[in-house]
Amino acid sequence: MKNLDGLTDPSPRSALLSLFERTRTQSIALVAPLNDEDMGLQSMEDASPPKWHLAHTTWFFEEFILKPSLPGYETVDDRFSVLFNSYYVQAGPRHTRSRRGLLSRPTATEVRRYRSHVENALRDGVARAAFDLDDARLAELITLGCHHEMQHQELLGTDLLHAFSFNPLLPAYLDPQPPVLNSVREPDWLNHEGGLCEIGHGGDGFAYDCEGPRHRIWLDPFRLSDRLVTNGEWIEFMEAGGYETPTLWFMEGWAVRERENWDSPLYWWQQDGKWWTYTLQGPRSVDLAAPVVHVSYYEADAYARWAGHRLPTEAEWEVAAQASKPQGNFLENGALLPLAGGRTLWGDVWQWTSSAFSPYPGFRPPEGAIGEYNGKFMVNQMVLRGGSCATPKLQMRSSYRTFFYPHQRWQMLGLRLAADL
Repeated sequence: MKNLDGLTDPSPRSALLSLFERTRTQSIALVAPLNDEDMGLQSMEDASPPKWHLAHTTWFFEEFILKPSLPGYETVDDRFSVLFNSYYVQAGPRHTRSRRGLLSRPTATEVRRYRSHVENALRDGVARAAFDLDDARLAELITLGCHHEMQHQELLGTDLLHAFSFNPLLPAYLDPQPPVLNSVREPDWLNHEGGLCEIGHGGDGFAYDCEGPRHRIWLDPFRLSDRLVTNGEWIEFMEAGGYETPTLWFMEGWAVRERENWDSPLYWWQQDGKWWTYTLQGPRSVDLAAPVVHVSYYEADAYARWAGHRLPTEAEWEVAAQASKPQGNFLENGALLPLAGGRTLWGDVWQWTSSAFSPYPGFRPPEGAIGEYNGKFMVNQMVLRGGSCATPKLQMRSSYRTFFYPHQRWQMLGLRLAADL
């Protein structure tokens, strides 16, 4: 068992509960600036209210650990299993996803009590060694529950940003921080000789099922930009007619662009000849040196074509990142927006790759409802790598794969350029 710093902990139980407490505390800290009205906001089907995120992550521990494995456990309310299930068909019926914002009851206060009830039951069960599971399996499930909650911490922030963006007051979730002034220099290129490489999780420490098995893949020589594409560069693309040039776009992407009237990244507008953007720190003028964010796969690919380069494959990104540790602008940094000046493969924005989210050779989903976590989504989505300013750093490793549909923009999505050598 490893503790949060990766050091050997003499007490596996202590390390496990430390991870659990840290994760649960972080979620509550994220909703601390919100009022009860904020907690119920849902702006689209892809997003969920903050209150629902708190309840669903609690349901996960209850449904997959406490109910089946802790003798004598009693839930607060059996109906919560319907309200707070997301997409686990084998776990039973689910409340309609697009109507989560209509759940005025249970209240935010009642959801917090539900969280406390589940937390106390789990702590007590671990302390008494009362679970009908061996220690290794219990640790696996609690760790999975914690990493699942970390994913929802990121979603909570980006879903809230989308909901707040419809408010004419453009409220600030965080106190605005002064911009960091950084000049932009031309990117350097990180060269890789390619060859027969290995990617995928190697089995040391936590990973999601979709990160394995580890396998070999052939890569031709390639290079990656040492920094992300910036807002200033994106404005050059816009001014050069990038949003009006269909030859730069996939046919499907062009159709989406026309239907949605895209002419800039999500949350951008022009005022008095200057570009502005809405962030969790409220409205801000666009920082030309900061990484561009809230762009779809279609936009990212069109930009790469316009720039004379391409998006990296996920294998190229992973091979390049294997020698580095995750360092950069993550959730713990507290900014919750991309910052200028980063020269790392990690953080600030999730980076679109040209790779479809599909199973690795030999992939087999776990048995039961847990097996629905990733495998059922391996179609029509694209892989992103590297984490964002809203991603908990503890989530990150070189094999981590996140995935979104190519038209989606509300997440912290950006890009890095690649090229053949």
